[in-house]
Amino acid sequence: MAGVVERHSIDVVPDDERHGSPVSQFTLWLGANLQITAVVTGALAVVFGANAFWAVIGLLLGNLLGGAVMALHSAQGPRLGLPQMITSRAQFGVRGAVVPLALVIVMYIGFFASGSVLAGQAVGELTHLGETPGIVLFAAVTALAAAVGYRLIHALGRIAGLVCALAFVYLGVRLLQRADLGTLLHDHRFGLPVFLLAVSLSASWQLAFGPYVADYSRYLPRHTSARATFWWTLSGSVLGAQWSMTFGALAAAAAPDAFVGHEVGYVVGLGGAGLIASFLYFVIALGKLTINVLNTYGGFMSLVTSVSGFRGQRVLSPRGRAGYIAGIMLAGTAVALLGKDSFLTSFKDFLLFLLTFFTPWSAINLTDYYLISKERYDIAALSDPAGRYGAWNARALTVYVLGVLAQLPFLATHFYTGPLVAPLGGADVSWLVGLAVPAVLYGLVARRGAAAVPHPEAAPGEQGRQSPAGFGG
Repeated sequence: MAGVVERHSIDVVPDDERHGSPVSQFTLWLGANLQITAVVTGALAVVFGANAFWAVIGLLLGNLLGGAVMALHSAQGPRLGLPQMITSRAQFGVRGAVVPLALVIVMYIGFFASGSVLAGQAVGELTHLGETPGIVLFAAVTALAAAVGYRLIHALGRIAGLVCALAFVYLGVRLLQRADLGTLLHDHRFGLPVFLLAVSLSASWQLAFGPYVADYSRYLPRHTSARATFWWTLSGSVLGAQWSMTFGALAAAAAPDAFVGHEVGYVVGLGGAGLIASFLYFVIALGKLTINVLNTYGGFMSLVTSVSGFRGQRVLSPRGRAGYIAGIMLAGTAVALLGKDSFLTSFKDFLLFLLTFFTPWSAINLTDYYLISKERYDIAALSDPAGRYGAWNARALTVYVLGVLAQLPFLATHFYTGPLVAPLGGADVSWLVGLAVPAVLYGLVARRGAAAVPHPEAAPGEQGRQSPAGFGG
């Protein structure tokens, strides 16, 4: 098991342990997106008022826009050999990074919980144990897989990508046997607010991967093409998400009463009974296992990054690793059990609420990495509160807070609606504001003292090899 269980956490992956190719990002993110929660996300666009035709288009636009931001984060992995959130120390300070990190941990727990609700239904049916034991069993298996780490996560992605793709082809055929596609897409009436809701739902889905996407590309060889990493990540994530969301939107349009509130049961019933039903329950559980392992692993990385900013610890013992992962599992399982009866509305609001906090983080991180630091970070200083990046960066934290606040007038959720939502016809454009405002503000305040940093981990002759955006040759 020594060669299987991962040894690294937030430390730099050495060059002699790098392996793989950018294609691995396609298979991982395809498998992570071909799953029931993405189906529910696509259905929400129809449930909340869009017709299927414009819902599918809106979902595609959001997947492409959010996926591009997410894939830019992925391209950082091979270059730095670090998990995603530790690079936030270069912007917010070694200890200041705990501010976005705390919110990221909440995100992981929330996604773990929402995924466990749907997977628990499938596991409960498959094992005949019921929903609550199904949630608990699923959570335990998830934690075990996350503890093994990087190689198993990518293996799960490859398996889930193949198995779930075959299942979704079959389910798509079965859906179109019950409902005429032309009829489902016949209504072309356009409503801007619900169209933008569809865009926001899928964009938030993709943007939520940003805080951990580089965790799964950081083992790629250092000189892996940034362009290739970007495109393989983008194509896998967008294809998987759009495939699942389109199925969800069409299913919700075809049978709203049968689908809404009974998503797992409807999908399985659509496929058939007996062995086919058992196989589909397994597919649902496998798809959710893949993404929930990512959430657990990402939560583990974020907790370690938060704690190490104050303790200076970079390497974890196996017992420490297991403890962090168990903490994420227990918190996520508790939330799942408490919230399982109000899942659909809560999940929609959860997605849009998360978007408020992670678009400013993405904007600041990407602006700093590609435009200010030009892909050069002082790796040693990322662990030294007295070093180049300091303990707290007040300017970056101020920009982050302003980025969050700038979105509030444009935000529309179940529990809060901003004053500028009604003049825009009910449309939620907060995520666009959350990308633009902090990117501009951070670019203005961060240029002072932004001298180029030689990359201490780069091989001789490679400094300055790529263009500032990482896509030159």
